Amino acid sequence: MIYMKGVPEFPQCGFSSLAVRVLKHYNVPLSARNILEDPELKAAVKSYSHWPTFPQIFIQGEFIGGSDIIMNMHQSGELKEKLKDIAANRDKTA
Repeated sequence: MIYMKGVPEFPQCGFSSLAVRVLKHYNVPLSARNILEDPELKAAVKSYSHWPTFPQIFIQGEFIGGSDIIMNMHQSGELKEKLKDIAANRDKTA
């Protein structure tokens, strides 16, 4: 799940756009919520994660971080490892 400004098809900020591009690289299902449309959701997500900025990325319910962390994980190969189970499950159902 990515809590972002805008939607994956039309991100409303560069950081949200970067996060979507990185996640789409792995061809995994992408669920997103537009925090610009729901101030209560935005406040609740910030409170839950203790992270002040958006986008916020959660993988299998675990808070990962923002676009900078996702990019670092992508570059180190850590993101591929984290997403491999999701990609494998997608391949089984395809």
